[in-house]
Amino acid sequence: MARRRRGRAKDAEKKPLAIVVRHCHGLAEFGACFEIQRAVWGSADADLTPLPVFVVAAETGGQVLGAFAEDRMVGFTLALAGVRGRAPFLHSHMTAVLEAWHDRGIGRSLKLLQREDALSRGIELVEWTFDPLQIKNGYFNLVRLGAIARRYVANMYGVTSSPLQAGLPTDRLVAEWQLRSARVRRAVAARPERKRAKARGRGKVVRIRVPAELAALRQTRPEEAARLQAEIRQEFEHWLNLGYAATSVTVAGQGGEYLLQPWPKG
Repeated sequence: MARRRRGRAKDAEKKPLAIVVRHCHGLAEFGACFEIQRAVWGSADADLTPLPVFVVAAETGGQVLGAFAEDRMVGFTLALAGVRGRAPFLHSHMTAVLEAWHDRGIGRSLKLLQREDALSRGIELVEWTFDPLQIKNGYFNLVRLGAIARRYVANMYGVTSSPLQAGLPTDRLVAEWQLRSARVRRAVAARPERKRAKARGRGKVVRIRVPAELAALRQTRPEEAARLQAEIRQEFEHWLNLGYAATSVTVAGQGGEYLLQPWPKG
């Protein structure tokens, strides 16, 4: 009998911790978001989003959402309220998950709560920016969540102190997440193992490659990384200016390809 009890205790220890995602409240939780931001990006304080911005976002129609494991925050999403024309939208400024908690679906759970909360308030669009050179982030945004990207902004935030940027210009694609669209509903309903990257609709499909070696070149040969970044920037700007949108991603190791296709305006 004693052996069985020890076996059950070991099984209980191996049980995955439950992750709870919810709105953050109060300075202590906003401060935890700030510290996670510091840990994830490793930026100098001057490049970090300050604590008062989290407070203002929560008080003015934005969102500060946290992911908690055993009452400890392990990830968060910060979004700011905006208006385009007469329609409200959210600009999701950052989503961060501590490295030890990667690959547990926490980022997706935060985004799904973001969608649910936005729709409950009549908001149908969420936008955010992401580095096109981070191909796995591109896959997450375009395939797992169903966003599209029709805008490319060169050096959007200037050169930052974050080691993740490695001194390169902060080029960004702008993700558009149309929360009620059939595309997004398909993406958020799909099981991860069944979701396949593909371009839907008619028209020529264009591919823009992000070489696998670029990840290492950012640290070892920054000049070569900058040259490749400039080539990728030119390709995106060319096709996006012709009315294409990035709609899907295929991943191969540290690299992969963006799939672009003609996309209607509006």
